[in-house]
Amino acid sequence: MDPLNQLTIADIVAAIPSGTKLALPTHYAGVSMAATRELLRSSTRNLHLVCVPTAGMQADLLIGAGLVQTVETSAVSLAEAGGAPCFNRAVCGGKVKIMDATCPALIAGLTAAQKGAPFAAIRGIIGSDVLASRPDCRVIDNPFAQDDPVVLVPALRPDVALFHAAKADRLGNVWIGRLRELATMAYASHATYVTVEEIVDEDLLGNEELSAGVLPALYVSGVAVAPRGAWPYPLQGCYRGDPKEVFAYAEAAKTPEGFAAYVEQSNENKVTA
Repeated sequence: MDPLNQLTIADIVAAIPSGTKLALPTHYAGVSMAATRELLRSSTRNLHLVCVPTAGMQADLLIGAGLVQTVETSAVSLAEAGGAPCFNRAVCGGKVKIMDATCPALIAGLTAAQKGAPFAAIRGIIGSDVLASRPDCRVIDNPFAQDDPVVLVPALRPDVALFHAAKADRLGNVWIGRLRELATMAYASHATYVTVEEIVDEDLLGNEELSAGVLPALYVSGVAVAPRGAWPYPLQGCYRGDPKEVFAYAEAAKTPEGFAAYVEQSNENKVTA
């Protein structure tokens, strides 16, 4: 029997109901824009986005469409294309709850969940404004030293991790290469869904040259094929991003009307390349 749980993109979106705590990767690490476009057409609402550790156009689209209630992140921007318009409007208008964090704090929380620990200890946010807005983080004295405060970051366990990768095999293993934050997301989450460029017959874990960059099937809940599914973002080893499209989105999304027109056009054209 084929152990791969091969799904459609619609199946994946159906596994992300309203209220889901959804972990998403940063713009260069395999963003599933294919699943994002399907989410925009769904009835899903009140998502809690966990950005690992930052977010861009993907999160901005979801926020602009009214799907998001909470954003846990260290930043949301369109990089060279400027600020994230829908995110900025939502924050200024009080439409989303912000859980401020730093990159190390987010990774620490996910790593604690991966290890089954209730928290992880870090130092970098001591003295920052982050602590003022995160009462769930606690400063304690290092029990192994004197006058040495540390911050306890609670374990962060998303309901679903969602990302795009180059390939999966028939056994359900997924190639993620050197993007180990994707593995951290998957290890910490209750479920992980991946869109991929292709499904290959080769046993990826059985290939000694590839195995170090493979997410084992044990941590993969389902896979859907979506060629060029990260576009307009890049995919490591497969294709470059399309900055012109990101700039076009940034310009359109400056107004709610422009955002709505962009999404409608994308749906009509089913743009993926």
